[in-house]
Amino acid sequence: MEPNVKRGREAEPDMRWTEIDSPIGPLTLCATDEGLCRIDFGGWETRGEGLSDWAARRRGHRLRQSPDDKDPVLREAKRQLSDYFLGNLTRFRLPLALAGTPFQLRVWEALTQVPYGATASYKDIAEAIGQPKAVRAVGGANNRNVLPIIVPCHRIVGAGGGLVGYAGGLPAKEKLLELERAADASRR
Repeated sequence: MEPNVKRGREAEPDMRWTEIDSPIGPLTLCATDEGLCRIDFGGWETRGEGLSDWAARRRGHRLRQSPDDKDPVLREAKRQLSDYFLGNLTRFRLPLALAGTPFQLRVWEALTQVPYGATASYKDIAEAIGQPKAVRAVGGANNRNVLPIIVPCHRIVGAGGGLVGYAGGLPAKEKLLELERAADASRR
């Protein structure tokens, strides 16, 4: 089962959020009834104001905190992320409510095809979506991914194989790649 990528920007009355602790620090998760719609590096205390503005401006929502046990999307996202960080989950199966341009959505869908524990370059993704000359545009779409980890932009490296920018910082990107490689090696 692949992630459910929602196309469009239909407004809904509200959006819920919760936090999760992780090996790369706290993460703030946001969801609508349709699915998970954003993950931010950092807790609500540092990210809340920006997330509230984003929800109102970009999605027409107001944000409210949700007790995880009452919200099926956030509860399942937390469970799967916890399993991922323990090295027990290699592919997420969550409803996603992504909003972006058709190009961004194609790039994000291509990112979900990069195998667990592997990396790809921006050029690889450009070729995968049938636009081999759109390397810079792929980089821009990668940068605008609002569901890091779930849509694994951390698996994208520079042309020479080196680590390049990541919203959570290069140490977080390196830790995620190490986690995946170690879990993948232990399965062999």
